[in-house]
Amino acid sequence: MARVKRGVHKRKHRRKVLEAAAGYRGVRSRHFRAAKEQMLHSLTYAYRDRRDRKGQFRRLWIAKINAGARSHGMSYSRFMEGLHRAGIEVDRKVLAEMAVEDREGFAALVEMAREHAHTPAAVARSEPVEEPA
Repeated sequence: MARVKRGVHKRKHRRKVLEAAAGYRGVRSRHFRAAKEQMLHSLTYAYRDRRDRKGQFRRLWIAKINAGARSHGMSYSRFMEGLHRAGIEVDRKVLAEMAVEDREGFAALVEMAREHAHTPAAVARSEPVEEPA
């Protein structure tokens, strides 16, 4: 059987890894072994953080909605509960945008949520809930 020489493919692979590691500091951009390790870590971080970004945006939207609701005298949880009970289905991205850009529209949503949200006084007046045995 013929002998297979891998020189061309090996150099091509090393060049590809070192080019991908361009911009890393020190040995990690110059030595193949360190560059390969760092590249694998970097790809892992990139994969993980693409998913984490969605949660970061959700936390940002919730902070904006909370600030907008509190400026109208209502907490985030009561606001979202009121919207749910009112049957208003608006996602958090749109609500956050409204809280910042469309204050009148957001104020109207807060009033609708206030009408449908449970207040502590309303909960106290309601019939007692039977606990399961």
